[in-house]
Amino acid sequence: MRESRVLFGGKYETRPEGRVVEADGLELAFGGVKAIQGVSFHVEEGELFSIIGPNGAGKTSIFNCLSGVYKPQKGSITWRGQQLLGQRPDAIARLGMARTFQNIELFEHMTVIDNLMTGRHIRMERGWWNGMFYVGPTKREEIANRAVVEDIIDFLEIEEWRKYPVALLPYGIQKRVELGRALAMEPELLLLDEPVAGMNLEETEDMARFILDIRRELGIAMILVEHDMGLVMDIADRIMVLDFGQKIAEGTPDEVSSNPDVIKAYLGEEFEGREAHEAEVAAQAESNLID
Repeated sequence: MRESRVLFGGKYETRPEGRVVEADGLELAFGGVKAIQGVSFHVEEGELFSIIGPNGAGKTSIFNCLSGVYKPQKGSITWRGQQLLGQRPDAIARLGMARTFQNIELFEHMTVIDNLMTGRHIRMERGWWNGMFYVGPTKREEIANRAVVEDIIDFLEIEEWRKYPVALLPYGIQKRVELGRALAMEPELLLLDEPVAGMNLEETEDMARFILDIRRELGIAMILVEHDMGLVMDIADRIMVLDFGQKIAEGTPDEVSSNPDVIKAYLGEEFEGREAHEAEVAAQAESNLID
């Protein structure tokens, strides 16, 4: 077993070594369109695993399969050895999988605190009837869950925004609030769907720091889908590359960045050195050739 960690709200947790999630031979099609073709991968405890690829490569479809939104026609997905296929999204969330979205999905007219409290819903035991009477166990449960939310607010450095409606917040802070809502679910695996999309350089650097803090301080495994190649190469432990729904490469950042198939999928030309490759990727990203 791994060493116990202090989580939000002062809770202690010890997690086992090994694989958190494993996908084997996933195939997903919509009519005649094959979104995922025989893709296999796994994520280890505490690992930061990244999935990259051009638009339409199947990245979001994999997230939807993992979280129970889509059911692949073939293949399997196991969570610590337990089969996930066929389980409802809420059941998968209760097992310990949380997700952020590329397009921010927050309640705009609710405060930061209230948005984060929605992430605590799956951890609450008292039903709506008890919630009508704010006394006894219901009050104690509410106080305990608010303590978790306040810890997350401190962790993500959004104290000054805590009572603001989300609609009034800067874009980068809204992205942090969405990350905080996912953390409020006490996940063992975070699915991060383009967490720095649309951010400026300073906001991107802040988000990268928080992602690294989540891995280092909380030990939470993550799957990162992102088009910012500089970010991915800097923080990912391993990377899987998709193109037209197929896995064309998997390995460390160094291994992936020098893979001819990866270069062809992104740039359509041969690799002439890592620095030149990264410069070309950045130039194409700025031209919206890689979104």
